[in-house]
Amino acid sequence: MMVLVSYDVSTVAPAGKARLRKAARECQNYGQRVQNSVFEIDLDYGTFIKLKDKLLKIIDEKYDSIRFYYLGNNWKRRIEHYGIKETYDPEGVVII
Repeated sequence: MMVLVSYDVSTVAPAGKARLRKAARECQNYGQRVQNSVFEIDLDYGTFIKLKDKLLKIIDEKYDSIRFYYLGNNWKRRIEHYGIKETYDPEGVVII
């Protein structure tokens, strides 16, 4: 299933900057960054639950927020992209 993860982490304090880096690193482990704090992540439900748990442990709900948008399995017809950053197909061919 495709999930869009969006977060806003307060970076006023040094601890916030550390949370921001941790959240970004965790999302990069599973998906593709499409905006500064927005990731498209294609994974199975069990892996998503683990990722969600990790992210909720990273953020501080007093200062930060995180959103999960569930696009499901038919996500290709739900996303339109315009502009300079290339879109990607997580199910496509991977060249290393």
